[in-house]
Amino acid sequence: MLNKKKILANLAGVGFFLSVVSGTALAQKPVSMPVSEQENVQFRRIEQPLGLKAAVTVGGIGLIGLELWWFLFSKSKTVQANRNQDIQEITITVDGGYEPNQVVVEAGQLVRLNFFRRDASSCLEKVLVPDFHIAQDLTLNQVTTVEFTPEKPGEYTFSCGMNMYRGKILAQLN
Repeated sequence: MLNKKKILANLAGVGFFLSVVSGTALAQKPVSMPVSEQENVQFRRIEQPLGLKAAVTVGGIGLIGLELWWFLFSKSKTVQANRNQDIQEITITVDGGYEPNQVVVEAGQLVRLNFFRRDASSCLEKVLVPDFHIAQDLTLNQVTTVEFTPEKPGEYTFSCGMNMYRGKILAQLN
């Protein structure tokens, strides 16, 4: 597993290095005198204060860190499916992603996923479960049911139509 502190320290080091190198490179660039006054107006050099460069660098590193946290380190919610007779059932809310995004089920038993779509974005109009050859359209503000039986224990994924939002079905032996 990647260490958060090492990643952030490396990103900060790279950002600092790039800001120092870019400032040094600009400072060492020779300045030639323009031939005419029009060239002077067209290609006038704009000096940036060091504080502004530092603020932009820190802001960029902060945004990179936020993206890394969002995609790599944010906590997944794992929920055990409810068992009603021979059917394992759970409702998944579709609103800017899947909630919960990890479902634990028993292998060899019928699974019923009830997707309740509240997000109107086009990305979440469809849910794909490729291991079971399922591509189901999700109606806005309604529950859409997807059923399948995982015969073997393992990890099965489901995603939106653009594969931007993902979830997992963890089938286990009981």
